[in-house]
Amino acid sequence: MLRITFGVLAGFFAWIIVWFGTETVLSAVWPEFGAHQAAFQAAIEKGASFSPNTTILLIHIVLALIVSAIAGSLAAFVASDRKWAPLMLGVVLLAFGLLKAGMSWTLVPVWYHVLFAAVLLPMATLGGKLNRNA
Repeated sequence: MLRITFGVLAGFFAWIIVWFGTETVLSAVWPEFGAHQAAFQAAIEKGASFSPNTTILLIHIVLALIVSAIAGSLAAFVASDRKWAPLMLGVVLLAFGLLKAGMSWTLVPVWYHVLFAAVLLPMATLGGKLNRNA
């Protein structure tokens, strides 16, 4: 059980690092992406106006697919368990995804919230299954 816990923690922190690292790189090389992210953050923190860009929202969905699979694979590797660690990580990611949706419900379309939350658990689980070293 301790290994599974460490696997989930490793996967969760990896998800955060890879997500924000990728956002930072995209913001640096694509100024429109960075402006979109800054406007979104200002809307959450200060209630500023925000107009979502569909292309950027779709990029976030693709990013969630990839990052969740990577995190699930790492969770499986750390825990030496291809089933429970990625599954529990997926549950944790889903909980945080739903929290994020609640914070930004009025800022982006419903389809984005549904797709973003819907990919977290299955992709973390798939990432775990794809790790042959676990």
